[in-house]
Amino acid sequence: MSKAHRQSQRGMGALDVEQLWDHLLSRQPDSIRYAYSTLDAQGQQAVMEHLHRMASEAGWQAEQRLSARAALEVLEAQARQA
Repeated sequence: MSKAHRQSQRGMGALDVEQLWDHLLSRQPDSIRYAYSTLDAQGQQAVMEHLHRMASEAGWQAEQRLSARAALEVLEAQARQA
């Protein structure tokens, strides 16, 4: 597990860190929104930063990048509606 994943664990609610990332990277909008909602503001910020890195930086597998982009689309759409 990466350092960023462990750092994102701070502020988590009912999910452990592995479950959190399983939900966030699931490409299932309801699952993504649920996982994100279990985080406090600091955890949400850390997750968004990490997803942006996953989607844009080299070194991630293609499937990981696609999953990160999917999560960002869901979460950014949710933020626009709020």
